[in-house]
Amino acid sequence: MTIASDNARQGASHLYQAMRDFVESTDSTLPGKFEITKEGIVHDMMSPGGPHEVTAAYVSRRLEKLMPDDLLAHNGTPDVEDVPEGIMRHPDVMVIAWTDLNVQGSIDPRTVIAAIEVVSRSNPDNDWVSKMRDYAMIGIPVYAIFDPRTGTGAVFTDIHSTPAGPRYATRKDFLYGEDVTIADWTISTENLPRYKPEGEQAS
Repeated sequence: MTIASDNARQGASHLYQAMRDFVESTDSTLPGKFEITKEGIVHDMMSPGGPHEVTAAYVSRRLEKLMPDDLLAHNGTPDVEDVPEGIMRHPDVMVIAWTDLNVQGSIDPRTVIAAIEVVSRSNPDNDWVSKMRDYAMIGIPVYAIFDPRTGTGAVFTDIHSTPAGPRYATRKDFLYGEDVTIADWTISTENLPRYKPEGEQAS
C-alpha cells in the first residue's frame, strides 16, 4: 500500500516536472499565458493590453494607496507554485510583502495575502472555476475576481476542508461601481473598463 502510494506520488511528480519544463520552454516564444493545474496545462490566449491589463493596473494602484509600505499589489512575475500539489499559477495581481517577493524562483503561495484575477474573454472558466479551486487548495486566503465581460465580480474567503479538498466557504459578489473589500482594504470599482461586444473594435 505504501509502495503504491509512493509510486503514484513519484509518477505525479515526474508528470508535473515534465509539464513545468514544457511551460518554461515556451516562455516568450508563444502568445498567451501558460499555467499548470490538476487537469494539466492551461493556455490562456489573452490579448495584450486593453481592459484586462487596465483593470489589473487600476486594482493594483487603488490597493497600494491604502496598504502599508511593506506590502505591494504586484502584477509582474514570478509564478505562484505549490510543487507537492502540482499547481503553478500566475495571478494578475497578488498582494504580498516585499520580503516574501524577494526570493529566487517561484513564490510560496502561503505567503500571498490575496490573489486577484481579471477574467479573460477567451477562457473565463479558468478564473471562475479552476483558479477558485486551486487557490483554495494551495492556501491563498483571499481570491478576488473582476469580470470585464459582465461588469461583476466576487471575493472568496474562509478556506475550509471539504471531501473534495480545501474550498472557499464565503463568496461576496459585487457590481462594477460598488466598493469592494479585498483582505483588509476597500477600493472603488468605478470606471473599470468592460470588454467590447465580440466583433466591435475597442475605442
